[in-house]
Amino acid sequence: MLFLKRFCLAALPLVSCLPIVIFSGCAEQSTVKRFIFITNGDDPFWDACNAGLIEGAKQQALDSQGLRVVMEKNNGTAQGQIEKLRQFASQSDIAGVAISVIQAENEAIVEEMKKLRAKGVHVITVDSDVNRESFRNARSWYIGTDNILGGRLLGTAAKKILESRGTTSGGYVQFAGFTDNDNARARMNGLQETIGEDFKEIDRMSDEMDLSKARDNVRAALVNHPDLTALVGIWAYNAPAIAEVVQDRGVRDRTTIVTFDAQAAALEHMAEGRIDAMVVQNPFEMGKQTVRLLLAMQTGDEKTIGEMYPDADKPDGDIYTTGLRLIVPDKTATAEESPLKVGDIDGDNIECMPLSQFREWLARYNLSSS
Repeated sequence: MLFLKRFCLAALPLVSCLPIVIFSGCAEQSTVKRFIFITNGDDPFWDACNAGLIEGAKQQALDSQGLRVVMEKNNGTAQGQIEKLRQFASQSDIAGVAISVIQAENEAIVEEMKKLRAKGVHVITVDSDVNRESFRNARSWYIGTDNILGGRLLGTAAKKILESRGTTSGGYVQFAGFTDNDNARARMNGLQETIGEDFKEIDRMSDEMDLSKARDNVRAALVNHPDLTALVGIWAYNAPAIAEVVQDRGVRDRTTIVTFDAQAAALEHMAEGRIDAMVVQNPFEMGKQTVRLLLAMQTGDEKTIGEMYPDADKPDGDIYTTGLRLIVPDKTATAEESPLKVGDIDGDNIECMPLSQFREWLARYNLSSS
C-alpha cells in the first residue's frame, strides 16, 4: 500500500488514480458475500437446520460463487433480532438474510427487515413468519412448516389417543415460548380445531424461552387444574419440560402428552413411555432450501424460484412447506403400544413413523434431534 501511495505522488497528474482503481477492483473481486440465517433463540432444533445449511452450501457450491452461509443464533428476545438486523444492515458483504421471526407482529423487527430490502439485501422468513395479513411485504418468501396443518395433525393424534383410553372430555393446556409468535399461534389454533369440542382449552402459557419457567408453567398448570387430561408442548424444549414434571409429580397415568419437535431429550422420554406422540418438522430441509432460494434470488435464477413457488401469483403462493412427520412410540418394556398406527394419519406432505425408524433417519445425517 505504501508503494502505491508513493507511485501516485511521483506520477501525478498523469496516473494519479490508476493504481487505486486497480487495487480497489482486486479487493472487490476477492470479497466473499454472506447469507445470514437468524434464529429466534438457541435450541438443538437449530443444529439440525444448520446441518441443512451446510449441506445446502455443498450442493449449491456456494464457495465457488464467492458466497457462504452463516447461522446467527438469537438470544431469545425480540430486541436481539432487532439488533442483529441493524448490525447486518451496516455491513456491505451481506447478500441475503433468512430470519425465524420471534414475534409475528413486532413492528420494529418488520421495519428492520424492510430497511434491509431497501438496501438490496434479499430477505426471507424461515420456520416462523411475520403476520402475513399486515407485514407480508417485509419479506419475499417463506420456507417452513405449514403450522396450522401441524397443529391439526397433533390435535387429531391427541383426540385418537385420548379416546382410545376412554377419555371423551376434559381440559388441556398448551405451552410455548411466545403465544403471539406466528408458528406457535398457528399450531395452537390448529390443535384446538381438531381435538374436538368436548376437550376444552384451559390456557395458553408462555415462558419467553426460559427453561426454568417452562417447567414452572407445567407445575402451575397441574396444581391449578388437577383434572387436566392433556398437556401440549408447542416448542421443542416444552416436550422434555412437560415429560419431566409429569414424571416427578406421578400423574403420567392420567395425562396424555403430545408435543412438537424432536429434541434428543424428548426422544428419550418417548422411548421411556413419557410422550404419546410428537409432530416433527424438518429443520434440516429448511436449511437446505434456504440456501437454494437465497442463491436463486442472488443470481436471478427465476427457474428455481418458479419450481419452489409454482403458485406465486395465487393466495399464499409465497409459502414453501417442508413436510411433517408424526412420530409414535415403539412398543417396548417401558412404552405401551401406541393406539396410533403407521398409515392412520398419512397424507399430502405428512408421514407417520415409529420412533425407531425416525432415529434411523436422524442417524443417516448424523443428527441427534430435529
